[in-house]
Amino acid sequence: QVQLVESGGGLVQPGGSLRLSCAASGSIFSLRAMGWYRQAPGKQRELVAVIDSGDRRHYADFVKGRFTISRDNAKNAVYLQITNLKPEDTAVYYCNVDQWGKAPVWGQGTLVTVSS
Repeated sequence: QVQLVESGGGLVQPGGSLRLSCAASGSIFSLRAMGWYRQAPGKQRELVAVIDSGDRRHYADFVKGRFTISRDNAKNAVYLQITNLKPEDTAVYYCNVDQWGKAPVWGQGTLVTVSS
């Protein structure tokens, strides 16, 4: 069974940068995509970025070039580089693994707080 552990969140000032990491343990079969989602206080969880098994990337409109998703197949890891952070980026960021024929797997989340 796949388990995901996110790391890299924290408190950062507006305009700063962060790199979120997600490490997957267990075997991933028939990978469709890995991705990042976020949930801000009082809001629904929303897609941030996904990268599929063919390394095609899809970003939410609000990303606007500030976020970059990448994957390390050898480490079963996915990363999210975030630059020019804004207060509205404050949220819990969740890692997701989507496998064909299986329920999506979620990590426990890592909190990103953008504040001066």
